[in-house]
Amino acid sequence: MTTPRALSPEALADLRRRYRLERERRVRPDGARQYVGADAEFGYYAADPYAGERVRREPLRDRVDVAVVGGGFGGILAGARLREAGVGRVRIVERGGDFGGTWYWNRYPGIHCDVESHVYLPMLDETGYVPEWKYAPGEEIRRHAVRIAEKFALYDDALFSTAVTSLTWDEPSGTWTVATDRGDAFRATYVITATGTLTELKLPGIPGIEDFQGHTFHTSRWDYAYTGGTPDGGLTGLAGKRVGVVGTGATGVQVIPKLAEDAGHLYVFQRTPSTVDVRDNCRTTARDVGADHDGWARERRDNFLRIVSGEPCEEDLVADRWTSSAVLLEKLLPSFRRRGDRAAFEAAYEAADAVKMNEIRARVERIVTDPDTAEKLKPWYRYACKRPTFSDVYYEAFNRDNVTLVDTADTHGIERMTAHGVVVGGTEYPLDCLIFATGFSVGVSGLHSGGLPVRGRDGVQLLDAWRRHGPRSLHGFTSHGFPNLVRLGAEQSAASVNFTHVLDEHAVHAAALVAAAEAADALVEPSREAEDAWLAVLAEGAPDHAWFHAECTPGYYNREGSGRPNGPHAYPDGAYAFHELLRRWREESVGEVLRPRNRQGTTGADASPDR
Repeated sequence: MTTPRALSPEALADLRRRYRLERERRVRPDGARQYVGADAEFGYYAADPYAGERVRREPLRDRVDVAVVGGGFGGILAGARLREAGVGRVRIVERGGDFGGTWYWNRYPGIHCDVESHVYLPMLDETGYVPEWKYAPGEEIRRHAVRIAEKFALYDDALFSTAVTSLTWDEPSGTWTVATDRGDAFRATYVITATGTLTELKLPGIPGIEDFQGHTFHTSRWDYAYTGGTPDGGLTGLAGKRVGVVGTGATGVQVIPKLAEDAGHLYVFQRTPSTVDVRDNCRTTARDVGADHDGWARERRDNFLRIVSGEPCEEDLVADRWTSSAVLLEKLLPSFRRRGDRAAFEAAYEAADAVKMNEIRARVERIVTDPDTAEKLKPWYRYACKRPTFSDVYYEAFNRDNVTLVDTADTHGIERMTAHGVVVGGTEYPLDCLIFATGFSVGVSGLHSGGLPVRGRDGVQLLDAWRRHGPRSLHGFTSHGFPNLVRLGAEQSAASVNFTHVLDEHAVHAAALVAAAEAADALVEPSREAEDAWLAVLAEGAPDHAWFHAECTPGYYNREGSGRPNGPHAYPDGAYAFHELLRRWREESVGEVLRPRNRQGTTGADASPDR
């Protein structure tokens, strides 16, 4: 890493002191407990506003080859890659009313992707599609999800507006029983879970929230019946209304400029400002992105992944703020950059971090005309402490006369709500509508929360086994005692800022496991020894980042200030290297996870996960 101009010891000490001070203003003793889920009394926040009336149907008792839990990009890509592998009956079960996952649910005004669409949208080579924008709007992304599903006939057996409630391994038949909230209890030879990492919406546990008599909703269930308009704006229903928005993360940064255009008055309740870098969005042509030959999209997304994973790369095809700041992602995504003289790296890293954050703070000062508002919008923390965001219009919104920034840092968030508004610092802000841009519980799917119980061999529950022994897997996909169950996700595998690329590589791997098992008339199940060996690989190279996140301002990266412990959570050398490892393993060692069936369809294994 090239070393930027070093800070003087005095300047560095002052910056560290300011970061600590700003952190302490925001730390709360209740940590992540300050949020509540959208269940029980708040269940209406999670209702589907897009699906219309639920269509009645008879419960299913049939059998399919593969059941896929989740109809976002993970589930869609799993289905598509299974089709390419020649698998027949693939049934995707999705609680939303159509395919799309996060892009089905999130349709708020201003929604765009923060990763370049030509690398974010998967299967561009296979579908022949070239995105219209460098950073695609949400509807373009949702339509592409539908495009893939239609091309690979994934609608044929799909179940929408249906939630899987349990997965149970049946030893005699060698199948999984998939139960749903619609009374289904069908069987599947294989199950692939693609339940996502941002699926369970969260709300701030504000005292008096139930007393507020105005209108409220979460950004992932946007209420256009109330606001009017579309994701492009034109929110005529907000004319003359006093609107509040809670949350200034990635969603807030996109939705606030649109609200500012149409609300009578907009109050932005901010605890911690985001880093908001330049987006430079524009329309694109096939020529702009080199879409003139087969495989162009794979080349482009591989190039992006190499750079943000810290791999050496001669050319930067995307050349955006992600790639130019890639070195600063080291504290979020393990990479090869950790090798070598650690002290020298950390010194160079901190200097580069300071340069970038000073650049962001200078941008705020240059755009926002009111000095007091500008000061409140400046982020005082290290770059990797919070999710980077990008916008060409966010800071400009605060120059409008109808926008008020309410800083809640010193009160650690909104104090309480009344029948008519929000109280911060003893001041009540009367509101007609309050919108929660408070995001999701990261990494909390039904598998982790217990909302989707998985019972493997001998009735052992996956979550119980994890609680007793910690998560165990081979490559993050399969676990001993849970035959023919393949999980997609970042746990014990690898992640990247371009998560759809990761999901596609996972889908390819999952389809290959199923194809290999079918060819060998076998089950997919790793041995305990294989799990032990993989955990050892993860532990041996696990980076020491706990100290960094312990010093960060509170946010979901560090569990609201309670820390982000080290551990064998991810492959230590980054996503690009992990994908290469999987390719070699499929070529050379896939037989290691195949177990012969007995006549009843099982392995006859004598060891459950808890023995």
